[in-house]
Amino acid sequence: MPVRSTDAPGVTEPHAPSTASLWTLPGGLRVAFERRRTPGFAFDLRLPTGSAHDPAGQEGATGVLEEWLFKGAVGRDARALQDAFDDLGVRRGGGVGLEATRISISGLGGDLDPSLALAADVLSRPNLPDAELPILQDLARQDLEALQDSPTDRLAVASRGLAFPRPEGSPFAGFGHPASGTPAGLAALNPAALRDHLTRFGQTGSVLGLVADIEPQEALRLVTARLGDLRPGASDTVPAPYRADVRAWLPDEDAEQTHLSLTAPGVSPGHPDWLPWQVALVALSGGSASRLFHAVREERGLAYAVSASPVILGGQGFLATYAGSTPERAPETLEVLLAELSRLPRGLETAEFERARSGLHASVTFGAEGLRARAGSLTRDVALFGRVRPLSELRAQLAALTLERVNAFLAGYDPVGDLSLVTLGPQEIVHA
Repeated sequence: MPVRSTDAPGVTEPHAPSTASLWTLPGGLRVAFERRRTPGFAFDLRLPTGSAHDPAGQEGATGVLEEWLFKGAVGRDARALQDAFDDLGVRRGGGVGLEATRISISGLGGDLDPSLALAADVLSRPNLPDAELPILQDLARQDLEALQDSPTDRLAVASRGLAFPRPEGSPFAGFGHPASGTPAGLAALNPAALRDHLTRFGQTGSVLGLVADIEPQEALRLVTARLGDLRPGASDTVPAPYRADVRAWLPDEDAEQTHLSLTAPGVSPGHPDWLPWQVALVALSGGSASRLFHAVREERGLAYAVSASPVILGGQGFLATYAGSTPERAPETLEVLLAELSRLPRGLETAEFERARSGLHASVTFGAEGLRARAGSLTRDVALFGRVRPLSELRAQLAALTLERVNAFLAGYDPVGDLSLVTLGPQEIVHA
């Protein structure tokens, strides 16, 4: 039977129903369904295996496998499989993230069942032609070469690897490599190893978010018929031990800018301080009126880009701050970043609190408008919070949140005290 989360009586959400259904199939797949009066559909399937789950020494396994899956299924070769998607006129997306692989499809309502069938074929009955594997490995190597031309991506990968080192003895490669892998990891891949890795792609820990204009029981029937026989799979949390003492410089003599990455502990999903933390982050880096934009760009013109955002790894929340500056002004940029982070415990002012809360309210409202976005939100809610959070509940929580509550949280939040710092550029930034 569906588990329903029901909005407050009398509240009508724009273009969205007041209830969502949440089921768990016998094999473990959780399905979050929301009915919407629309001619289209969208679903987002999240499989809890990402690049961090690559076997140690086989970095790139998940990324290459995800590409390999779409090289044919159930007797169709790669071209015939692509034609099958194109014939339906659907839009396909997804890809490999740090902790999950996603398959998302949207289209017209009448094509929901065949789209689910194609997704099931890819996962359960792929061809996995051996001849395609060397080509995919070469493409992954080209991605790695392109990464060298993106200082921000190189910094992000290095920063994760240094701040969240792989524990000794862990079977997983961890967070210190891109989804494309590493040259040595790609060289170590072989068909047998990747077929073994595919056994992780199954129902355990997976979530399907679905939005369509059909009866809930019909949605459950369709999903069960198409995905109910998917293999068990595996769901493991990759250890993300945080190092607060990282101070590292990645030399790049030819770089015209210096890039700075600061990581600090944050708040985990489901914690009572999650919403106050989100409001504080919007005030810190939520647009042209935010603290970082004003202090770093408007007042001093120090950086062409500056931001702060939440990152969830291993079920934990972290604050990731980035800035790109000229080498000459990078030390001052770092000082201003640290000053703004150090100022957080003193709390927000009334005006910036109201702006941040309004910004989150708008994000909640407009994030529910598009079918694809809503399907992704359903998947994310269940994966992070274990349930579908009704839109009216989120709005009510925002309306009830007070400046005093946010400042009470911030009074005990000191990101600078447990900070890791990684920079990339032509010269090292010397900081006490």
